[in-house]
Amino acid sequence: MKYLLDTAVWLWSLAEPERLNSQARRLVAEGREDLYLSAASSWEIGIKWALGKLPLPEPPARYVPKRLAAQGIRPLTISHAHALAAAELPPHHRDPFDRLLIAQALIEQMTVLTADRAFEKYEVRVLRAGE
Repeated sequence: MKYLLDTAVWLWSLAEPERLNSQARRLVAEGREDLYLSAASSWEIGIKWALGKLPLPEPPARYVPKRLAAQGIRPLTISHAHALAAAELPPHHRDPFDRLLIAQALIEQMTVLTADRAFEKYEVRVLRAGE
């Protein structure tokens, strides 16, 4: 199965794994499933870091690729189809990054690993990652 990690879940897996439920921790730690992180998450991380809202031990341009490689998580690029599909989603969720993740998961037939209950309002497969 293919899983798309939302930004918070991926960051928690690195810095606060105790925030994830046991199933999510196991999925990320074991690496038996195909795990992906969207370029949208890198974009979100970069913006929050630049605004001083996300402290990291090094700039995102080094932090993100190093940790993805260490965890065996694959990058997921953003296509025009993804961006256009996000625009067509019902307005259940107002966060543009999360809307893009939902669109990507729908198009790529992935399950989203998230702690955000708003994802459940869409017709996307969701695996709850929070306790």
